Amino acid sequence: MSKTKLELLKIRFKRYVPPILPISFAAALITLVIYLVGRVTPAFADAVNRWYGSVLRFVFAKITGLLPFSLAEGLLMASPVLLAVLIGLAVRFTKHSLRAGMRYVCVLLSVVCILFTLFVPMLGIGSSASPLSDRLGIAEEKVSAVQLAETMQWAINEANKLCGDVDFAFGGASVMPFENYDRMCRDLMIGYERLHRDHPIFSNFSSAVKPVILSEPMSYTHITGIYTFFTGEANLNVNFPDYSLPFTAAHELAHQRGFAREKEANFIAFLVCINSDQPYTRYSGYVNLVEYLSNALYSANRDLWEDTFYTLDMRIRYEMQAYNDFYDQYRDNVAADISGAVNDTYLKVQGQTEGTKSYGLVVDLAVAYYYSRIDTESEGVQP
Repeated sequence: MSKTKLELLKIRFKRYVPPILPISFAAALITLVIYLVGRVTPAFADAVNRWYGSVLRFVFAKITGLLPFSLAEGLLMASPVLLAVLIGLAVRFTKHSLRAGMRYVCVLLSVVCILFTLFVPMLGIGSSASPLSDRLGIAEEKVSAVQLAETMQWAINEANKLCGDVDFAFGGASVMPFENYDRMCRDLMIGYERLHRDHPIFSNFSSAVKPVILSEPMSYTHITGIYTFFTGEANLNVNFPDYSLPFTAAHELAHQRGFAREKEANFIAFLVCINSDQPYTRYSGYVNLVEYLSNALYSANRDLWEDTFYTLDMRIRYEMQAYNDFYDQYRDNVAADISGAVNDTYLKVQGQTEGTKSYGLVVDLAVAYYYSRIDTESEGVQP
């Protein structure tokens, strides 16, 4: 190619392609390399997640935290208008000239590249990080029904002790003592601060969940909370029963701190809850863990499950029945099927091969944690 043709090609490229596209494309390409290296090198993924990712997550959480509402939900609610505007602009630019239409398409492609560039450090790289059990120094192994039963009995005993400090409404459901969700989150921050003190892998910064305005329709999708990487916000479906809210909030806040695997976010939520000051938050942690253990033990050994489950305080059993009654109105619908399929596919693509079943795998970590406590106490060391 002659020098003249090359210069002509450069001129045409500059006319049709705005500078943002090559810049954002190069950033996305570098990010893709980082992501692929992280998939095969957990230590590299750990470093990216802990340093580069944590800075971005902190900055985004602090900026969007200044808003009294969820920016992500605001964008979702405005999406029909935004889509109409995008289509209108596409028509306008295309009619104006081919050059204007091409530059508009390039800007849209740049947005896609930027979103991918954010996704990897904000959330995606966490799926390739070292297992949480290794970083906490607990041995996660295949568990038996007996181990499930013993761990569940321990969680039940702790939950039963807390019942006296919990207020229950008529019909069985417990009632949160917090005057607002910010107060609930402040209690969760205490749990995160204590975890950070013992394990620096947990980022220690103050943040809060954003209550979702459209929680009622969101319930039909069976989504109890969601972390939106492009805004850095942990969003909470506040339509669900009170006892599930501290646990769910702590789960989404775990994603906000770079823990992408669902079972690990569940386990972190449990640890955060039981390390808080408020009895109701600890109650939320233990009861939610009992539910996961109960489901696993019921599948593994029905007799052991019956012997263990019926030691649960009657008030907590009423609590669980009230939850089932609440959930029945949202149980079967098309929205839930679609959101479940999308989430299952996303998790599998990210390396969580169990898909949506990975949430329940928190029981493996819980059993490992329980037996590590036993070993620590037998050595005379305070856990």
